[in-house]
Amino acid sequence: MSYILALDQGTTSSRAILYNQESEPIHVAQKEFQQIFPKSGWVEHNANEIWASQKAVTHEVVDMISDNQPIAGIGITNQRETTVVWDRISGKPIYNAIVWQDRRTSSYCEQLKVEGHEQTITDKTGLLLDAYFSATKIKWLLDNVEGARAKAENGALAFGTIDSWLVWNLTNGNKHITDVTNASRTMLFNIHTLQWDEELLKIFDIPSALLPEVRSSSEYMGDTQLGDSTVPIAGIAGDQQAALFGQMCIDNKMAKCTYGTGCFLVMNTGSAPIASKNKLLTTIAWQIGDKVTYALEGSVFVGGAIIQWLRDGLELFATAAESETQALSVNDSDGIVFVPALTGLGAPYWDSSARGSIFGITRGTTKAHIARAALESISLQVNDVLTTMAKDTGKAVLELRVDGGATANNLLMQLQADISNIPVIRPRNLETTALGAAYLAGLAVGLWNMETLKKLWAEDRKFSSAIDPDSRTSLINSWQKAIDRSKNWLD
Repeated sequence: MSYILALDQGTTSSRAILYNQESEPIHVAQKEFQQIFPKSGWVEHNANEIWASQKAVTHEVVDMISDNQPIAGIGITNQRETTVVWDRISGKPIYNAIVWQDRRTSSYCEQLKVEGHEQTITDKTGLLLDAYFSATKIKWLLDNVEGARAKAENGALAFGTIDSWLVWNLTNGNKHITDVTNASRTMLFNIHTLQWDEELLKIFDIPSALLPEVRSSSEYMGDTQLGDSTVPIAGIAGDQQAALFGQMCIDNKMAKCTYGTGCFLVMNTGSAPIASKNKLLTTIAWQIGDKVTYALEGSVFVGGAIIQWLRDGLELFATAAESETQALSVNDSDGIVFVPALTGLGAPYWDSSARGSIFGITRGTTKAHIARAALESISLQVNDVLTTMAKDTGKAVLELRVDGGATANNLLMQLQADISNIPVIRPRNLETTALGAAYLAGLAVGLWNMETLKKLWAEDRKFSSAIDPDSRTSLINSWQKAIDRSKNWLD
């Protein structure tokens, strides 16, 4: 018997999870780290603190092992797009990590659009030209940290997303690598040729000497020392791609949605990338051996965050769990429609000017109706992305596999099944992001094969639609009217 260790480096915390050969989590450790907000719209992390927190939880988990069974391999999954540049000699970052949420380069993105680069970037990368991705963050670091550009051009600096930063430290600076999933989120990687793209590097004025070597998602990447043992790093994938794999959405048109602060819906599109005509992202799901699998992705900015806001901002209830209790106390939302555009609207609208709105309020409106409308809004946003994916691929999703903390809310899952009119399936193991990283590493070291992994994935509960068609149509029509008004709230 052997273990697989998953390192799950997220936006607010670092975790380590040890899995046994039945893919059951045996030991878990987690450590939060500081969120840094230097200016409005700026979000940073201390990269050294990220490494220290990940190192601490890794050793904490390893120290829990009491049966002397070996760790066969390590899988890494990470917050995507977050950008670190460090000195190759000292190993020290030249500046804080610039987080995926950071908007400091928005005006530069607008400049690139005016210069006519948007279509080229989208055609090559599958991404929208946005400050969300890594390329403009690298550009900012080179232009704003003293001496950085000269050092970068001389090959003295290294860029990496968080996976690269972790591998660099785990291997004592011997490996500067990333995998195709993380590379595909930088806005510098051509997802068709599977290479860093010279034209994109020229557009963003970024020296190629900065960039890591790109590997598949499941292969031997290098070794790290854990106590007296040398353990191979054998799997890497960005968090949403790892969750797709952890959900065993390995066939064309299978999809998963992760319900957290936001919602991330990803659909496996098979061996060929599908260019979205409706503002979804085309990305690489994973590469195993020579086989590359692609995906479509849509991001909802405010998912579970709307419940947090009702709890903390409006103080409608004391705990997030009470939102379900409140919502279940009424039969419906009594005509209330809640558009939770607290930070604008994500896919498929991509409208940063939209504002949160609540429509249909009467004297009879209670906090229970607002709570139910808030849960409906999460499901309606996910349904918008599902509908858009069907337009782009020509085929509807037949079932939706779900994970993330908010999936513990049974009413939310039932509303999703009702509104989208498809089965919603919750697995036994909701930690599918870490599980996906473990699966990819386990494949590479021969602990599992694909047929074994299919059998290891297990359903907890299936939610099926229980709403009449007229009610569903009415909900969706009211939602679309509310969306239009929220987008044009100043008109």
